[in-house]
Amino acid sequence: MIKKIAIEQLKIGMYVHDLNCDWLDHGFIRNQFLLKKETDLLRIREIGICDLYIDTAKGTDAAPAPSARVVTAALEQELVQLDVVPAPQPVPLTAERGRARRIHQEAIGVVSGLMEEARLGHQLNLEQANPVVTEMIGSIFRNQNALLALSRIRQVGRYTFEHSVNVAVLMVAFARALQVERTLIHDIGLGALLHDIGKVLVPPEILNKPGALTDAEFTVMRNHVVYTRDLLAQVPGLPPIALAVAAEHHERVDGSGYPQHKSSADISLYGQMAAIADVYDALTTDRVYHKALEPHQALRKLLEWSNHHFDPTLVQQFIRCVGIYPVGTLVRLHSGRLGVVVETGRQGLLQPVVRVVMDAKRRAFLTAQDVDLSQLPKQSEERIVNAEVPSQWDIDPVQVLALG
Repeated sequence: MIKKIAIEQLKIGMYVHDLNCDWLDHGFIRNQFLLKKETDLLRIREIGICDLYIDTAKGTDAAPAPSARVVTAALEQELVQLDVVPAPQPVPLTAERGRARRIHQEAIGVVSGLMEEARLGHQLNLEQANPVVTEMIGSIFRNQNALLALSRIRQVGRYTFEHSVNVAVLMVAFARALQVERTLIHDIGLGALLHDIGKVLVPPEILNKPGALTDAEFTVMRNHVVYTRDLLAQVPGLPPIALAVAAEHHERVDGSGYPQHKSSADISLYGQMAAIADVYDALTTDRVYHKALEPHQALRKLLEWSNHHFDPTLVQQFIRCVGIYPVGTLVRLHSGRLGVVVETGRQGLLQPVVRVVMDAKRRAFLTAQDVDLSQLPKQSEERIVNAEVPSQWDIDPVQVLALG
């Protein structure tokens, strides 16, 4: 049985099933292992892990402790209770898709160019970055679903560029949801676009290492935040908010983050926002050291971690921003059909627009059809039952999103 235990309950002989934190918070290349060494036990305690999951079938049991199923059910209930009527999208999704694609590609090109400048030791020129952030803000304000859908597209070898752009998109949408002044949203988006630029100073053999990092290598990897802060501090006229976003995106409200181990009172609002957006995008991306979570699963993790690492209110606001079932989530409907969320709900987050593509009962593909769950007749029982794992159904959400 998979159980969730407090760090105080962890003992030698237990089988760690999930360390329950982002990889850059712990550095163990494997998330699952039999705990044999006292040094590993001490390391887990020292890095700020508050609770984790063990597999009692593979190691020593711990009692009392809730099962993973019980924990998941409770988190699902919390997510459902976050349902709200989202802000209207002034422009139809179909009208914004083309512009969003162009902006997304331009942004990836800008980040790539800036990282090359940094790698060569040149001072960063934000001449191209500022206009693309302005365009990104315009697209989010017209219809955020268009750019959020593109964050599901991943290409091998482009993680750092795509991640930077995705975090910028998420941060702009997040700031808009928080009703931040538009001029400040630009500074937030700029900082998010640049937040990982220091990774160009991390040796490739460490940045892309498929095996476990040594303690020294792990320190270098974490130092990308310091490299970023130092690079951006040299940019004339860079807004302080942009610098805060980049410098604080790995800090945690309980003080377990880095590089300065700041706690909630010392981390800016923008740094706390960036921490949430950064982890969400990282969790939903395949990496050499972890398999991507589906968007709904990642939100569940954020909600769980808000007990310690993130501000709970901000996490709830982020979830309301991207949706309980974010764009690109595969869901099962009450009718037994499967579909991918293409737009957040107009009347509530539990009633998004779903592109139906399969009859799960017959495991048969259907002609794609968009179903707006907020516009169904009152007597209809159609609703989302749960989120599904696409690989189990041989469905690619990115391909489904591209059908529109």
